[in-house]
Amino acid sequence: MTKSALVVEGGAMRGIFASGVLDIFMKNEFMPYDFAIGVSAGASNLLGYLSNAPQRSFHVITKLATHKRFFNIPRFAKGGDLVDVKWLIDESNIRHPLDLDTLFSSIPMYAAVTNIDSGHADYYQVKENNLNDVIEATTALPIAYKSTPCFSGGCYTDGGVADSIPVKEAYRRGARDITVILSHPLSYEMKAPKSSWLITKLLSRYPQIAKAMLVRADNYNLSLEFIRNPPEGTTVRVIAPPEDFAVKRLSMKSPILMEGYQMGVSAGLNHLSSRDGTFGLDTENCHFCI
Repeated sequence: MTKSALVVEGGAMRGIFASGVLDIFMKNEFMPYDFAIGVSAGASNLLGYLSNAPQRSFHVITKLATHKRFFNIPRFAKGGDLVDVKWLIDESNIRHPLDLDTLFSSIPMYAAVTNIDSGHADYYQVKENNLNDVIEATTALPIAYKSTPCFSGGCYTDGGVADSIPVKEAYRRGARDITVILSHPLSYEMKAPKSSWLITKLLSRYPQIAKAMLVRADNYNLSLEFIRNPPEGTTVRVIAPPEDFAVKRLSMKSPILMEGYQMGVSAGLNHLSSRDGTFGLDTENCHFCI
């Protein structure tokens, strides 16, 4: 039997799109996967999905991630965190407690983190004894979050630095039917950083992370190439925002976030329709939607 996986990209506030998709999946009790892998906000979205908590991610993004206790430019200017990841995790768990029994009786969930010593991605299975550590690590934006989460003998930063779309990791783990929820429209390709010297300077304490940031665009685009041209015998189903998706990494305005969420809801409905043959959608008339 073909093993299937769900991969959810991060992208900070862009994660509002995936939250809409996954809310539709929950509403329709749709979970045909053997395991899931998330990165950064994508991992946070998966927590809501796998614990069957509709709109948890929506509220975390629209109410907590827009709160000045989380995102604070004056604090950053004074040498503090631009984003307080630990506060966001703790406050999310207080306001929207996870059903751990449901979460850990669901399919296995993995999260990508970037090892600060190697600059490469490590993939942790999320378990009850490492839940907060892994989620903090996978969402610990370099520079914007001053803390360096350390656990299990290593120290880490945002998984998106080394592997923003872990579709190859899903393949390596045996999946041959992979569904990917992206945070950018299908036309997007990441461009190389313009100020490589600045990245090297800002991350001088972590030279391997600086190197990983400098090749991040190349790795990201290679993942897109894998998605567009998967190995023989592998199906990759893509759910991506439409071209007019206006949410940026640090978008804070409620109307923009609401519109992005509704785009995710629509994309989730379209995906389910394509999976069950409704509307006659297939590979001939719905590129990348099945």
